[in-house]
Amino acid sequence: MNDVRNILLLRLKSIGDVVLALPAVNLVRDNFPQARISFLTSKENIAMVSGCAAVDEIIALDRAAYRRKDFKAICAGTFELVRRLRRERFSLAVDFQGYGETALLTWLTRAPRRWGSVYRRGRRWAYTQGVTRAANLHPVEWNRRLLIECGLKPMPARNEFVLPEAEIQSARQFLAAHGCDSAQPVLYLQPFTSSPQKNWPMEHYLALANHWRARGVQVMFGGGPADLAALEPARRAGFVVAAGVPRLTDAGLMKLSTLIVGGDTGFLHLAVALGQRVLMLMTLSGEGSAIPFGHPDWVVTPRSESPVAAIGLEKVVRASAEAFLVKS
Repeated sequence: MNDVRNILLLRLKSIGDVVLALPAVNLVRDNFPQARISFLTSKENIAMVSGCAAVDEIIALDRAAYRRKDFKAICAGTFELVRRLRRERFSLAVDFQGYGETALLTWLTRAPRRWGSVYRRGRRWAYTQGVTRAANLHPVEWNRRLLIECGLKPMPARNEFVLPEAEIQSARQFLAAHGCDSAQPVLYLQPFTSSPQKNWPMEHYLALANHWRARGVQVMFGGGPADLAALEPARRAGFVVAAGVPRLTDAGLMKLSTLIVGGDTGFLHLAVALGQRVLMLMTLSGEGSAIPFGHPDWVVTPRSESPVAAIGLEKVVRASAEAFLVKS
């Protein structure tokens, strides 16, 4: 594959899935150190790719027109995107997502090598090499397996997200403005996920926050702009609420934290890529569960077949105490 000089990687959504694809991006870079690598993702996920040093260019797909069902804008945007992809003359395109739209975009690149994750047999036609998704593999391992089965040389996994110093400084300023000292222990809580059934009860998070505040730990709650109303009880209780800050500033807040606790959500996977200690409260769906990559001991689970809400407060208190002890 000495002729591979210009590479397109595709993963449109979501935050967690994009983050979990980054070790595979690093494997591509390790195999093709001189190649130019472009990454096609949804506009809202640009920040999640920006911390991957292996990527030379991010191509953003604005899905707002699709949500508005603006047919004219959809046609114009899609036409321009396809023109750009063909103009780039990619020698290799890799579809990590395997959806119908990403399979089609991969095919439309006209790249002589097109690799893809196959969820449905009807999409295999889009690829010169399609590999059936292995549900028993962690998403990180699956993304890497796809590349290896298509011919890349296996190398140690690098799960890394490089945060610009300016974003860390912005996070320090946020903490200082809210009376927090980044040199002292900070507990970052991320109560909400994309699915209510994956959430631990808010009252448990508040109890956990009160437990550690009483012991001198600074506590803040994170989340997106849509979580502001749900986080109002935390604000009323006197906790710092960082919901709605820019994504990379939020990442900086996690980078400055001693421990991050939350559910199975993209930002906790980002924290792992930042090299931070996390506790992920989740149920396991089998061998392929998206646990913190490389750290199966960073998971807190309920009893078998019970929901996340059934995880006891004391169990999380004990696990967080052990994590603080290790960090100290």
